[in-house]
Amino acid sequence: MKKISHILSACKEFLPLLPKVARFKPPVDESHESLGKMLDVTVSKYPNNTAVVFEGRELSWQQLNSLANQYSHLIKQQGVVRGDCVALYMQNRIEYLACFLGMAKLGVTAALINSSLTGKQLIHCINIVDNKKIIVGEELFQNIKDVQSELSLSKADLLWVQDKTFNNGITLAPEGVLDVGSIVPTMPTDNFPETQSIKAKEKVAYVFTSGTTGLPKAAVITNRRFLTAAIPYSQMGFRAKPTDRLYMCLPLYHITGLGIGVGACVHSGAAIVLRRNFSASAFWPEVKKENTNLFVYVGELCRYLANQPECEAEKNNPITTMMGNGLRPDIWDQFRVRFDVKRISELYGSSEGSVAFLNFFNRDYTFGTTLAPVMLAKYDVDTDELIRDKNGKIIEVAKGETGLLLGGISEKYKFDGYQSTKASNSKVLHDVKDEGDKWFNTGDLIKQVDVGFTFGFKHYQFVDRVGDTFRWRSENVSTNEVGEILNACNQIEVANVYGVQIQGTEGKAGMAAITLKSGRALDLAAISKYVADSLPAYSRPVFLRIQQAQEETQTFKLLKNNLRNEAFNLDKTDDPIFVLKPRSNQYEPLDKDYYQTLLAGNGGY
Repeated sequence: MKKISHILSACKEFLPLLPKVARFKPPVDESHESLGKMLDVTVSKYPNNTAVVFEGRELSWQQLNSLANQYSHLIKQQGVVRGDCVALYMQNRIEYLACFLGMAKLGVTAALINSSLTGKQLIHCINIVDNKKIIVGEELFQNIKDVQSELSLSKADLLWVQDKTFNNGITLAPEGVLDVGSIVPTMPTDNFPETQSIKAKEKVAYVFTSGTTGLPKAAVITNRRFLTAAIPYSQMGFRAKPTDRLYMCLPLYHITGLGIGVGACVHSGAAIVLRRNFSASAFWPEVKKENTNLFVYVGELCRYLANQPECEAEKNNPITTMMGNGLRPDIWDQFRVRFDVKRISELYGSSEGSVAFLNFFNRDYTFGTTLAPVMLAKYDVDTDELIRDKNGKIIEVAKGETGLLLGGISEKYKFDGYQSTKASNSKVLHDVKDEGDKWFNTGDLIKQVDVGFTFGFKHYQFVDRVGDTFRWRSENVSTNEVGEILNACNQIEVANVYGVQIQGTEGKAGMAAITLKSGRALDLAAISKYVADSLPAYSRPVFLRIQQAQEETQTFKLLKNNLRNEAFNLDKTDDPIFVLKPRSNQYEPLDKDYYQTLLAGNGGY
């Protein structure tokens, strides 16, 4: 009976999608297919349908398109031409969407800067790509002003966009900075003829990702890559229709929010109910008020919702389908049962990778299947190295075993990589199965799982992230990046950064084992201030461990495995450990009482 049930379920989920699966082919590089062109088509079909709702404002697709065109004309007036790059540094709001879509229609690449970055990381992200201008929201302008002298662009290259909810909407543009808001209404609203000639291979965005080493890298998002995500995820994940409404509380610089959420809406004509940032307490009341039936998520966000006390608004809520990544099994069950979400389309992919997965069969605890060539390779997590046979060849794991996910690279499944050729090359393995083949190293540990009958489509489940990256508060955190910043502190000789699990939280919290400079006594207040000033909240180590010396390999590589295993366990080390409690900027000693609180899952993270 169970087998028959699986067959019937698979038929119900897959057969309606079969024509769409058969028809969809990724755009070829030279085709005239782009995000801008897709927007024009949607506007022509649904001009009067709601496109975006935000903080009391509502724009139709025609109105959003007109605003995007006005930004296009203004940017072009500033001397920016097709193929140029413009940095976009703004919080979620309608103007962000209009700027991004306007640049896409002009053939300009948008460098999507994480709105939580400040200081050295902000400087780095702006300077590593050849930006011609910076479009900056009023709400973030002070961050730009603080680092202006170290940017590759002058004050005259800043395009300031007023935020009407910031400072009661009465702020004037700083002297010497272009006030975009005062000029945009005077710009033409007509479509750009050149939008139709933009090719799929042209860049639409840079998305900054921590990757596994160093400071953030600029992942290349071509029009081909954007459409290859937006169209099938819209059709087979959300199954979006023009009458649908999608709740969007992820940051728009995040490819899950922008490529999956916004992309699906631009393709289908569904409305975007946009929020400046996520609020667990406001989520269900807003979902109900705005009647949003679609929801794009990351796993950490879902855990916050599951940890909220029950409220009246969550009952009989309108959400029917949710799509995103990182949903853990225990939270999955809550969304199925407590929140009664019928369809969970977990996905897997990366901004730069050659492979993507989608759970379009609606099976529990899996990110689904892929048509791309993949292999799971044996991996030694203690040494952070692939395991090879006596001939030096990579070994595939048996079914059900955990392995490092590798995605095949070909003309059909391309690896666009990063703006940096060196960074791109570091992610590619050669001659893995056959001479001359190439494979993308995802850096993730995956296993194949049995989900019953699915027409022969193999299904997979995320296990963990290897190497030097972990996820915390919906962001990838590079341990090397954080370590480099900590090492610049005048008290610290060496900082070894890694991720540790806190009971009851999603992802891993940062922990740094620190060796102080010779003769320096620990100044906890100074280190606390340095961390707060130098790192965004999500990448600040939650724990500091003071060590007399670091454990290293013979080639001076810092060892992390023992540190990860010991974590912040007070019974496993005599080293002093300090903790950064929620909503605090000051480290304090980790005592036994708070340690027990953490073990009980009541730390408040």
